[in-house]
Amino acid sequence: MALTRNTDQPSSSGPGKGKGRKPGGGDVAVPALGPLGMLRWAWTQLTSMRTALFLLLLLAVATVPGSLFPQRSVNPTEVTAYLDNKPVLGQWLDAFQLFDVFSSVWFSAIYLLLFISLIGCVFPRAKKHLQALRTPPPRTPARLSRLPENGTLEVSELPADLPDSQILSRSAALLKKRGYRVEQRPDGQVPSVGAERGYIREVGNLIFHFSLIGVLAAVAIGGVFGYTGQRIVVEGESFVNTLVSYDSFTPGTGFKEGSLSPFSVTLDKFDVTYDRESTTHFGQPIDFHARVTTSEPGSEPEKQDLRVNHPLRIGGTAVYLVGNGYAPEITVRDGHGDVSYSGPVVAVPQDDVFTSLLVLKVPDAQPDQLGFVGLFLPTAGVNSSGVGISLDPSPVLPQLQLNSYYGDLGLDAGDPQNVFVLDTDKLTELNSRNLDSGGLVVNAGQTVKLPQDKGSITFDGIKRYAALDIHHDPGKLPVAIFAALALLGLAVSLFTPRRRAWIKVHPAGQGARDGDDHGGRIIEYGVLARGEDPRVRQEARELRTLLEGEFTGTSRTEV
Repeated sequence: MALTRNTDQPSSSGPGKGKGRKPGGGDVAVPALGPLGMLRWAWTQLTSMRTALFLLLLLAVATVPGSLFPQRSVNPTEVTAYLDNKPVLGQWLDAFQLFDVFSSVWFSAIYLLLFISLIGCVFPRAKKHLQALRTPPPRTPARLSRLPENGTLEVSELPADLPDSQILSRSAALLKKRGYRVEQRPDGQVPSVGAERGYIREVGNLIFHFSLIGVLAAVAIGGVFGYTGQRIVVEGESFVNTLVSYDSFTPGTGFKEGSLSPFSVTLDKFDVTYDRESTTHFGQPIDFHARVTTSEPGSEPEKQDLRVNHPLRIGGTAVYLVGNGYAPEITVRDGHGDVSYSGPVVAVPQDDVFTSLLVLKVPDAQPDQLGFVGLFLPTAGVNSSGVGISLDPSPVLPQLQLNSYYGDLGLDAGDPQNVFVLDTDKLTELNSRNLDSGGLVVNAGQTVKLPQDKGSITFDGIKRYAALDIHHDPGKLPVAIFAALALLGLAVSLFTPRRRAWIKVHPAGQGARDGDDHGGRIIEYGVLARGEDPRVRQEARELRTLLEGEFTGTSRTEV
């Protein structure tokens, strides 16, 4: 006999599941979700706690490229150098906005989605918790003996005319002292008290999540209305907090020039302490100390100290010390003998001994503009190849080693140029190691004439400079406050137990030991933990101790 399969039977998934069949045959009609249903489903998924946690983790991962690659908002010069050195990789990274991570489209999208997810997740929970706060403790179980922690006390010395309601009132007072929210229930066959504590656990949880929303909002406010700027200040010079005073400036999207706090910072003296005792770290700097004078409208100038990791707080703005170096004082005379430039020139350190790159452009020189590029050596020396090097970061034997040029510097066209780069394409060399005239070697206090009667250069002296980072973040204080609240809420939610307790009173003959009536009262109690609570047994013991102390003449009949 051949066996055949009856294809008219419903599938194992049951009727109405997936693409099963009805009992009478035919496919089950699955209703279409529709656009509105899709939106509701998407909102439900977005506002779930699982999605919020995933987005929070994703946001943390998204910040990693910001520490791996240079950022334009922090160091645009380094980004330009990266693109020059690695053009192919750099173009791909730039296409994905990895040089502008924190202002990129994808980072902003994650940030915004996390913000919406937390709001959609926390506010409904807060509403439910408010309802729970107004909800009485759960009803008393019929049998307290089924609870994991329970016990029974027999009280034999209570007055016969003492009503059960007073016993319950005294029991409720004991529970209130332990932080329970109590409801006395005199009705029913067996009068009882229901109590619950630990509502603050959920309050702490909500505070934690609301604080996360506050942190995100405060960071966004700081990014919109804050600003960051950099300025190099030479000894004796002042920085005034105006836009034209900054060397570089990065405003927030909502920044307005009128929001700049009026103040000034004057660099009086910059001191560096070097290690002169250790044999392994000899010559390394161990302390940077900038002595400054700060001034605000309506107040007297104030002498202050500025150190690394100890910023100045002035006008709601933080001023950080982020770098330092030497600024040789140079005087340049042109071919007519006139002073075309006189003042300090910032030299950029290239190594630990402050071998520094120096670029000087003199557009006012006549009959030709002059340009200089080379090195400043605090303690000049020569290596085995005959190349000048610095032997020590202190200015023991300061020296300038420069190449000089004349021609069109390209400044008259008005195009912006990097002050630390000299474009020599349209210039003619006057001094260099490749020419008979050789390079310029100028010691402190020395004047050297330029070839072809183009003028002279004088090394007058040395000043120090400090690189300042000026940072204004209106969201910084709110971030600190919300972060502290988040830690507080997390601690409360982790260490606050959620417990329920019930107490019943009935004549001795109606308790857990029926038929053993001594004319007294039976007090039954039970304690239940909501979630993991290793101290719930200790809570039950303490409750029993309180009941035994409140009602004398008790005896343990059941534990």
